[in-house]
Amino acid sequence: MHISFLLHHGYGIGGTIRTTFNLASALAEQHDVEIVSVFRHRDRPVFDLGPGVRLRHLVDMRRHSPDYVGADPEHARPSRLFPDTDGNHRKYSALTDRRITRHLATTGADVVVGTRPGLNTMIALRTPRGPVRVGQEHLTLATHSRGLRATLRGAYPRLDALTTVTEADARDYRRMMRLPGVRVQSVPNGVPAPHVKPADGVGKWVIAAGRLAPAKRYDVLLRAFAKVVAQRPDWRLRLYGGGREEAKLRALVEKLGLYNHVFLMGPVHPIESEWIKGSVAAVTSSLESFGMTIVEAMGCGLPVVATACPHGPGEIITDGVDGRLVPTGDVTAIAGALLELIGDEELRRRMAGAAIESSARYDPARIGEIYSSLFADLVARGGRSRRGRLRVSLHRTRGALLGGAYATTYTAARTCQAALRRGGTA
Repeated sequence: MHISFLLHHGYGIGGTIRTTFNLASALAEQHDVEIVSVFRHRDRPVFDLGPGVRLRHLVDMRRHSPDYVGADPEHARPSRLFPDTDGNHRKYSALTDRRITRHLATTGADVVVGTRPGLNTMIALRTPRGPVRVGQEHLTLATHSRGLRATLRGAYPRLDALTTVTEADARDYRRMMRLPGVRVQSVPNGVPAPHVKPADGVGKWVIAAGRLAPAKRYDVLLRAFAKVVAQRPDWRLRLYGGGREEAKLRALVEKLGLYNHVFLMGPVHPIESEWIKGSVAAVTSSLESFGMTIVEAMGCGLPVVATACPHGPGEIITDGVDGRLVPTGDVTAIAGALLELIGDEELRRRMAGAAIESSARYDPARIGEIYSSLFADLVARGGRSRRGRLRVSLHRTRGALLGGAYATTYTAARTCQAALRRGGTA
């Protein structure tokens, strides 16, 4: 099969980019695979890409490149096709509309895969008959705004399949969205095995890694670690990552008197060599669509203390076996779980071994096999027979009608609400 991924920015840093590269590299062992990046800001991608995967771009934003289009007047005009309910709408333009549409109209792929809501919507609405249309959800339905959910209701019925990274999110889509004929399937992210030996469990370090963003709740982790230090002052915490919360977190470290015990290390890539310096990992998020850092830490031989937040941690960690799950935002519970592992070396070692075994479930080759089977089923469902073509035609006609009905209903509701706010009548 020829499989084509449509990615917002294949030259940046982020979980969606990394998982797309991992999946594409695994699929390229058996299939013809390309990644089409809408934007290009760097000469080389940050993440490694398998030799069998082609990476190309549609819009060149490198100022030193002869193909630079940042000053093109067409790029200054706002997009009319990329949904304005997607948070990246302002980065898209009339130029990206034209180039994405041309790409979808001329692709020779058997399967076209979108990797964020706005691109999934464009694939659903702009891909001509022929290729199988697949949308990937790398976040969660629950975190999308009401407006974005309405946009998805209008477009997603025209997809052939939608994948989520957790079964909990797949259930939300099946329950909250009407998607007849659309295969909704959970497929976790693939996480490669580390290229380093597992942690030896000797280092008296707790390790955390991720964006310094509000949802990661590192403030909770710092308060919990203050309780840990009160009982075990010989242990320390390293926090890897960068982001807008850095100044607040540094101030909190000072306020809690943790300046000799907590170290903000900044972003590091690759992170494996840092995980293995510790003996326990901590994830205290209020929301994790999946939890790649959890799998990474487990693969490096660290039991993870994680909050049981929606949706990922509870589907990755088996509490008491390969890590600990604690209530979200509960400083005392987080500190207690950390102290339990810190104080019991045999428990740490046992959980570390189980964590390594559990992480093997996310081997990119295994995840690639799941996707390969899904894509093959979808392609076969359409097939070359008259019945197959009719089945696909009926599904997409139904999707267009259903999506149109959703869009009309939502537009009417917004019009009524606007009129009421103005003091008029609906």
